[in-house]
Amino acid sequence: QVQLVESGGGLVQPGGSLRLSCAASGSIFSISVMGWYRQAPGKQRELVATMSSGGRITYADSVKGRFTSSRDNAKNTLYLQMNSLKPEDTAVYYCNLRFINVNYWGQGTQVTVSS
Repeated sequence: QVQLVESGGGLVQPGGSLRLSCAASGSIFSISVMGWYRQAPGKQRELVATMSSGGRITYADSVKGRFTSSRDNAKNTLYLQMNSLKPEDTAVYYCNLRFINVNYWGQGTQVTVSS
């Protein structure tokens, strides 16, 4: 069984930075596709970034050049470095692990960008 625990969310001013972490339990982290998704109030959950087990990363156009995703397989941890944050980045951010056709989700961490 896989459990995902996100941390690092909070309140930040526009233009600021935050680093999210996602700690995964179990033994399949290194061979899984990992991803960050977000859901703003009244909106559908949307992809932020995905990373293959080999390290190939895909970003949503809205975060390209501002967000950087990385993974540490030795620590079973996924990261999302968010810079130049905008009010429209405000959302609950979720970590996702996909292995074969099974998806696991974390509980989410709130990111609020406001002055």
